[in-house]
Amino acid sequence: MGEAFVVQEQSIGAMLAAARQAAGLTVEQVSSATRIREAIIQSLEQDDGSQCGGDFYTRGHVKAVAKAVGLDPEATVHLYDQQHGGAPRPVAASAVFQADKKINVPERRGPNWTMALGVALAIVVVFGMMRVLGGASDQVRTADVQVASARPKVPPNMPIEPRPAAAKAVKRMVTVEIKAKRSSYVQAHDAMGRKLFSGTLKAGKSDTWSAEDKVNVLLADASAVTLQVNGKKVKLDAGRGELVRRSFGPPKTAAR
Repeated sequence: MGEAFVVQEQSIGAMLAAARQAAGLTVEQVSSATRIREAIIQSLEQDDGSQCGGDFYTRGHVKAVAKAVGLDPEATVHLYDQQHGGAPRPVAASAVFQADKKINVPERRGPNWTMALGVALAIVVVFGMMRVLGGASDQVRTADVQVASARPKVPPNMPIEPRPAAAKAVKRMVTVEIKAKRSSYVQAHDAMGRKLFSGTLKAGKSDTWSAEDKVNVLLADASAVTLQVNGKKVKLDAGRGELVRRSFGPPKTAAR
């Protein structure tokens, strides 16, 4: 029975409170970041959503607070749904939008051919008069016009300097291998905040992540897992059920 500890048995409120404390944030700071009243945040940490105004708003507050304290908002809302009977049913679009009024489309009228013909005749008359009055002035003088060459002139014997080749960026990779002794909730993100893993790692299962420059890890129960970073075992020194955040970088290159 001692091996049956699962992070999902923790309530959402306990997870939010633990993550906030691990991030070193006060309720007032989380309230300022999310614009959610402190009383509501304290109620959520006690698994009381009665002040939120309904399940829809409770899910939204849980998602916002989870993001502010560093948890994966989608994964946290998913766990909330599992603990509260599943996700709410989607609302059909036909129930929201109803066509109450008919749209009157104005009737298209055919073009006014009489007016168009009159305009065309007027243009022809004006153009003919301009041709007659212009006379010889329409001739284009080309003797004094120099034809520009399409090719740009390049001074002779000018050396052409080759463009320096772009230096190839050296990728510094980080590899983290994790193995669960007991089931534990785990998150991993790269240096840009992209998600590498989020969810419960079952007992006996392992996973490996690789990313450039940095891997950020959140362990809801650090004593339930073992870590190897760049092939070396990392000692976490955490008690049972202790939430731990760690960041790991690439291996140091040996001095030449």
